[in-house]
Amino acid sequence: MKRIAVLSSGGDAPGMNAFIRAVIRTTIGRGLEAFGVMRGYQGLIDGDIEPLDKRSVSNIIQRGGTILHTARSEEFKTPKGQRQALRNLNSKGIDGLVVLGGDGSLTGALTLHKAGFKVIGGPGTIDNDLEGSDMAIGVDTALNTVLDAIDKIKETASSHQRAFLVEVMGRNCGYLALITSIIGGAELVCIPEIPFELADVLEVVENAYIKGKTHCIIVVAEGAKHPTRAIKKYLDERIEETGFETRETILGHIQRGGSPSAYDRLLATRLGAAAVDQLLAGESGKMVGIVGNQITATPIEIILANRKKLNMELYNLAQLLEK
Repeated sequence: MKRIAVLSSGGDAPGMNAFIRAVIRTTIGRGLEAFGVMRGYQGLIDGDIEPLDKRSVSNIIQRGGTILHTARSEEFKTPKGQRQALRNLNSKGIDGLVVLGGDGSLTGALTLHKAGFKVIGGPGTIDNDLEGSDMAIGVDTALNTVLDAIDKIKETASSHQRAFLVEVMGRNCGYLALITSIIGGAELVCIPEIPFELADVLEVVENAYIKGKTHCIIVVAEGAKHPTRAIKKYLDERIEETGFETRETILGHIQRGGSPSAYDRLLATRLGAAAVDQLLAGESGKMVGIVGNQITATPIEIILANRKKLNMELYNLAQLLEK
């Protein structure tokens, strides 16, 4: 193996640049040539593959986003697009590819692996919904971003004696919402994995008011059974019962941005270096991750076939603390 390339795909996450930096510098440090693919799988199809040196990744470890940019490619899902991507990799003399992203990105990596190309994946998603790693790159930073917002919202909520619905990312996975509800001292968390009724939310808000609380914070994952605005409408129509005026805050893409935390920088660096070493060891079709603070490599097929389950111990803890 003489040349290794790296790409980032899907939603961006804080720490991706630290991962890219580690891949490039480890590749060069092992005596190989390093390349970067711009705009994910679409860049593979377009042949947007450029050589990178150590200076190319200087001063990026502290930056959010990804210097390689990212995009979703419908074209890559077609046999024609996949053939073109493989043709471009081969024409550049690339021997191995490192793919950083979530389940969609890993699905693309598995496709290339099955076509006979050497590829290793890395977990880059703030949802933290991938098996094979206790934490994904970007999760810790996103948690701190959401926590900071909740702390500030709680202050203004108390000043005005209001209930606040705080919507966080998590279309299919409620990890961000669950953890921030625990460490942010929320009165309730609504996540996709646990069904709930609007009357359940009403009861929590009403009880908070009866207990004399000056605020009521409800963290809602975007994929929860009832959308944030539907919850707000329901509570607004019953203000005489709740005692609180209700406001909503949708944090949106602020959760993806910002300088990565110390944890995310170290995690990304360790996993980026490990991805290169996996390729040099002749491995392919695996994702590097961290389990019990140990670097692991799990077949991507297993990861995609087994979505990470909700930690019921943490959910039960959240319920206990909310009461």
